[in-house]
Amino acid sequence: MNLHDFWFLLIAFLWTGYFFLEGFDFGIGVLTKLLARDRTERRVLINTIGPVWDGNEVWLITAAGATFAAFPDWYATLFSGFYLPLLAILVCLIVRGVAFEYRHKRPEDRWQRNWEHAIFWCSLLPAFLWGAIFANLVHGVPIGRDGNYAGGLADLITPYALLGGAVTLVLFTFHGAVFAALKTSGDIRTRARRHATGLGLATVVVTVPFLVWTQSASGNARSLVAVVIAVLALAVALVMNRRGREGWAFGLSGVAIAAAVAMLFLALFPDVMPSSLDPKWSLTAANAASSPYTLKIMTWVGAIMMPLIMAYQAWTYWVFRKRIGTRHIPAAH
Repeated sequence: MNLHDFWFLLIAFLWTGYFFLEGFDFGIGVLTKLLARDRTERRVLINTIGPVWDGNEVWLITAAGATFAAFPDWYATLFSGFYLPLLAILVCLIVRGVAFEYRHKRPEDRWQRNWEHAIFWCSLLPAFLWGAIFANLVHGVPIGRDGNYAGGLADLITPYALLGGAVTLVLFTFHGAVFAALKTSGDIRTRARRHATGLGLATVVVTVPFLVWTQSASGNARSLVAVVIAVLALAVALVMNRRGREGWAFGLSGVAIAAAVAMLFLALFPDVMPSSLDPKWSLTAANAASSPYTLKIMTWVGAIMMPLIMAYQAWTYWVFRKRIGTRHIPAAH
């Protein structure tokens, strides 16, 4: 295997890990309005991700950094062509992080309500935009002969991209509902399972057409296997949720996310950004990569750092593995 192919696979793995972890993270943020009935329950939901949300974003930083170093042409065209949606995501992640830390700093109702609105909208918008961005990435965007993005914002707003955004929004919210059922106790746990059932059905309704559309337009035998795994995982996750097997349901909803992301990258390869103007102008894993020496150095660094990142995150999740409920929230909060 060539090093540029290896780094394409590693970047795909990093994005998969990010969507698996940040997916339920975003889902919890959306559920603070859909599931929680009062401020105490919103606090319970926020506390389920309180110890881990910032660690989940490490995967995004690592994926972006790896793209910058391993595929500089891909990074330049992606971040210039998708500048506005990526800027919107960045602003949302910043505001969302501030909201988590500042919401409870003052007791005034208006202060806390405004930060709660920020958590909801700054979770919902990135969950939608990531799907739209990756849908455009696979479907193809206007890239000129020089390898630069040659379109505008309107070129990114297509029915396929909007469907992709709806898929990630609903899928992440379903993933978050299953995580809430896994991490909470009492009445909120029961309602989380009930919400997960409805969200899971909605996820099937929007995800299956999107995967079929992608497979028919850009897929291959390998991506078809990922499609089958994603659909089966969603179906079994719904069954496990109905049976109260929250651990299995959460794991399978995560498998569905991982398989769906893998399907997109399998459909994309060997391109990294297909050109809708002329296939010959597409950026590929070969022509967008850094020098072999750079990739070799990066491989050694990645071999050391990746196990460390995964180990400390696994330890964090193990330490904060217990359920929480409204009884754990002080009345003043």
